Amino acid sequence: MSHFSGAQCKRCRRLGVKLCSKGERGLGSKCALARRNYPPGVHGPKGYGRISDYGLHLQEKQKLRVIYGIMEKQLRKYFDEAKREKTNTGLKLLELLERRFDNIIYRLGLASSRRQARQMVGHNHFKVNGKKMNIPSYTVKRGDVISIAKEKSLSRGQIAENIKTMAKKEIPAWLFWDEQNKKGQVVELPQNNDLDVGVDTRLIVEFYSR
Repeated sequence: MSHFSGAQCKRCRRLGVKLCSKGERGLGSKCALARRNYPPGVHGPKGYGRISDYGLHLQEKQKLRVIYGIMEKQLRKYFDEAKREKTNTGLKLLELLERRFDNIIYRLGLASSRRQARQMVGHNHFKVNGKKMNIPSYTVKRGDVISIAKEKSLSRGQIAENIKTMAKKEIPAWLFWDEQNKKGQVVELPQNNDLDVGVDTRLIVEFYSR
């Protein structure tokens, strides 16, 4: 599966919004957008010009792609699936994205960013219901149990470090982390109030409905 391999912070600067694709680094003064609050380019600071109606819709769609670290073809597939459901298309789209396995690992605090979570999943660090799962786009279901595949990961390495700082992060109400057994569970599917990720899904639906 292809993925974006360029400079992550350039995408935040292009969109003019801090998307924190690099985890904790994106929250502090080291963030590229905090240091250079203008679009990237060889001509230096130019500021953000006026944006057309189409550009506004496109920008919102691109923000969603950057947040979840997915390509255009993947997002379109999720949108088509959401559109087939007899419910709010925008909220269903966000629900499907939230249920991605790499996002679950990030939401549980086992990874500092979705990008790191994707890498960890690809390296067979986690199990779903007792079976190793290395597909970042796997859609979790209610009741799924997420555990750590390698015992040594609990004592050393990046996962162990993330678990130590887990108390500082707020785990969504639809997920549960068993600290004693070091396991997570999807107790329910994300509800409407769990789907606020800072994008206007109405604009995204309008973009794909053109």
